[in-house]
Amino acid sequence: MPQDVAFDLPFPLRVHQDMEGTVARNLDWVRRHGLVGGERSVAWYTSWDMPRLAAYGFPDATGPGLDLCTDAMAFFFVFDDQLDGPLGVAPDRVARVCQSLIDVVHGIGRRHGGDPCSAAFADLWRRSTDGASPCWVARVAGEWEYYFAAHAHEAINRRRRAPADLEQYLQVRRGIAGTALPLSLGEKAAGLTLGPAVFHSPQLRIMREIAIDITLMCNDVYSLEKEEARGDMDNLVLVLEHTRRCTREEAIGAAQGEVHRRCARFEELAAEVPAMCAHLALPAAQRAAVSTYVDVLTAWICGYHAWETETLRYTTALEVLPRSGPGYFENVLGEPDPAGS
Repeated sequence: MPQDVAFDLPFPLRVHQDMEGTVARNLDWVRRHGLVGGERSVAWYTSWDMPRLAAYGFPDATGPGLDLCTDAMAFFFVFDDQLDGPLGVAPDRVARVCQSLIDVVHGIGRRHGGDPCSAAFADLWRRSTDGASPCWVARVAGEWEYYFAAHAHEAINRRRRAPADLEQYLQVRRGIAGTALPLSLGEKAAGLTLGPAVFHSPQLRIMREIAIDITLMCNDVYSLEKEEARGDMDNLVLVLEHTRRCTREEAIGAAQGEVHRRCARFEELAAEVPAMCAHLALPAAQRAAVSTYVDVLTAWICGYHAWETETLRYTTALEVLPRSGPGYFENVLGEPDPAGS
C-alpha cells in the first residue's frame, strides 16, 4: 500500500508545546462556523487530527498563531473534500464557488456569502491579515487566489479522465495543494518580517518552491488510493504512470526519487544562505529572522510528512465514505448538488 512507502527526509521533527491546548479551541471553531455538525462528520473530522498537523508543521508559532494555523488547516481539508463529489466534475460551478471566496480576499461585493465555508474563510482572512504588513497581505492574497482558481482546472482534469503532463500537473497541483499558504501562515505565526531583497533571493525562492513540491509529492503517494477511487487525475504517481508508461511500483519509486532530489537541492541552497545574508549586510536580528524562516520551511516539510503517516484521513477514507459518493457528510458550500444536472 502507498501508506507503507518511506521518505527519508533529512529534517528534524519539532512539536509545538501547546498541541493539546488547541484541540478544544479548534473543534469549537469548526463547529461554530458550521464546518462540521452531525456526529458522523465530527468523528470523521477529529480522526484527521488537525491540531497534530499544526503542532508538527508550525512549532515556531507564537501567541494566537498556532490557533490560526490549526483553523486554516481545518478549512483546507474540509473545503477540499467538498469537491470530492459531483460538484468536482463541474468546472463552471467550481469556478463560481471559488470566485466568491476570491472576492472575500479582494474585498469585492458582499463581505462573504451566507454559507459556512465562506463565513469560516472570511474569519481566517480577517485574523491572518490583522497586523500583517501590506507586502505580506498582497503576496498572500495572490496565493489564496491561485489556490481557489486552480480547483476549476482540477475539475477539468477529472472530466478528461487522463493525467496531464508533468509541467501542467505541477501548475494545477501547486495551486490546489495550497502549500504556499501554510508557509506564509507559518512565517506570520512566527512573527517574522523578511525584506523583499531577502525573501526574493534565489536561494529562498527555490527553497520555498522545493518545500511546496516535497509536501505535495509525498502526499500524492499517501493519498493515491483515496484520490484514484474518486477519479482525481492530479496525482504525481498517476502522472508518472501515464507519461512514462511505467508500472505502479516504478511510478512510486520515481516519486520517491523526485522527493529525494529536491531534499538534496534544498540542503545545498540552505548552505548558501549565510553568504547571501552577508552580501546584503544584514544586521544580526535580520539574519536570525532568515534562519528562523528556513526553520519554518523545514518544519512544514517534516511536520506535514509526519502527520500524514499518522492520520486516519488517508488510511480509512475508503472505509468511512462511499467510493462513489461525495467526500463529505455535510455540504458546507451552500451550492446545490449538481448530480444529474
